[in-house]
Amino acid sequence: MSNPLEIVELTHHVRKLATGKISDINDINRETTFLALNALIEAARAGNAGRGFAVVANQVKHVSARIGEITTVLNRELAGSLTRLTDLGDSMMERLRSHEGQRCADLALNMIDVIDRNLYERSCDVRWWATDSAVVNCLADANAGTQAYASRRLSVILDSYTVYRDLWIVDASGNVVANGRPDMYAVHGRNVGEASWFRDAMKTPSGADFVAGDIEALPLLKHAQVATYATAIRENGAVDGKPLGALVIFFDWAPQASAVVKGVRLTDEEWRRTRCMIVNASHRVIASSDDQGVLDEQFRLTTDGKPTGFYRLTDGRTVSFAATPGYESYRGLGWYGVVVQSPPA
Repeated sequence: MSNPLEIVELTHHVRKLATGKISDINDINRETTFLALNALIEAARAGNAGRGFAVVANQVKHVSARIGEITTVLNRELAGSLTRLTDLGDSMMERLRSHEGQRCADLALNMIDVIDRNLYERSCDVRWWATDSAVVNCLADANAGTQAYASRRLSVILDSYTVYRDLWIVDASGNVVANGRPDMYAVHGRNVGEASWFRDAMKTPSGADFVAGDIEALPLLKHAQVATYATAIRENGAVDGKPLGALVIFFDWAPQASAVVKGVRLTDEEWRRTRCMIVNASHRVIASSDDQGVLDEQFRLTTDGKPTGFYRLTDGRTVSFAATPGYESYRGLGWYGVVVQSPPA
C-alpha cells in the first residue's frame, strides 16, 4: 500500500509544478502580446507594405488573448483544486498522526499496565511469604537451626518463582539472618538497617501493608537491577502481630521489564523508528527497548498533568505516554509507559 505521506507530498509537488508552469505560460504569453503590439506599430508605419504583416500580428494578438483566458481559467480551476487537494491531504496526515499518537499512547498504557499487574503479584508474594512458619520462626526463635531451615525454605520458593534474584529475612536490627541463594549472594550478617525499604517495612501498620522501592542496581546482589518489595514479619504471622523484622524480596527487573518493552506489537518497519520505555516518577529511564540509558538517562517527558496523551517534538518525532493506573491494591509508583516514534522515512 502506498505511503499516505508520499501521496500528500506528491500533491504538494504537483500543485507547485502546476502553479509554476501556469506562471511560465503567462510570462511567455505576455511577451508574445508585447511582440504582437510592436509588430502592429511597425506595420502601421510601413503603410500598405505592412498590411499583410498587420494581419499576422492581429492573429498573434488574438491567439495570445485566448491563451491568457485559458491560463486564467486553468489557474482558477486547476490550481484551486490542487490547493484544496493539498489542504485535504494535510488534514488527512494530521488525523493519521493523531491516530498514530493515540495508538502509541494505548501501547504505552498497555506496557505500564502489564508492569503494574506483574508488580501487584510481587506485593502479594511478600505479604504471603512473611507469614510462612519457617520465616516467622527464623526471627521468633533465632538460632542457627531455624536460620538454616528458613534459608532452605526460601531456596525452594526461588526454585519455583524464578522472577526473583533473592529473598532476605532481616531482623529488627537490620541484619540479614537468612537468604534464599547464599551460594550466590553472601549477604548473611550484612546490615541493611539504613535502607529505606527496610525502615519503611518496619513501620507498616499491619501485615496487609507493604513497601515498594524504586528500581536500583543493588551492590549486594552484584549490581543486578531489582524492584524491591518488603513487609514486616510479625509475631505468630498474625496480621496485627508485633514486627520482628522484615521479609525483603528482590524482583529481577531487567529481564522482565525488557520482555515488556521489547514485546510491544509493532511492525518491523515501525520498530526501526520507535523506542519504547518505562520511566519512573522522576522520568528516569528504568527500561528501554534499545537498552540505552537504563538508570542513567533522564527523559524529558511533558505530560501537562495529563495521565495519558501524546505530543510532537520539533524534529518530527511523536512522544506518547501513559501513567501507571495501578492494579488492585497496588497503586503504582507514579511510573509511565513511553513510546517515542519518528515519522516514516
